[in-house]
Amino acid sequence: MSIRWMLSIPLLLVSTWFGGTVLAASKQSICPGGSMNATQYSSSPRTASGQPFRPDGFTAAHKKLAFGTRVKVTNPRTGASTIVTINDRGPFTRGRDIDLSRGAARAIGLTSVGKVCVKIL
Repeated sequence: MSIRWMLSIPLLLVSTWFGGTVLAASKQSICPGGSMNATQYSSSPRTASGQPFRPDGFTAAHKKLAFGTRVKVTNPRTGASTIVTINDRGPFTRGRDIDLSRGAARAIGLTSVGKVCVKIL
């Protein structure tokens, strides 16, 4: 019996146990508008747009979207969503696309780095 066959048996059992739905999920069905890697962040007293940073507000930082752009962010794990306004620049960490204020991250149940569904409004 090959190692490949031995490794695929648990996967088949899990798939059978859950009716195959675990393997049937796709990115398109989870995030139809697109997805971004997000995290919660804190900023200096002022944002890049000149507004004061309010940790409990519903704001976000993005490298390219214009200030004032409204974005609906949804946590695909919980289904919770909120609308944030871009008012800062960042994130400056590789692999991240959007930084959410503490208030926005809490509203959708994001506790660390994670993938969020986005829709630009």
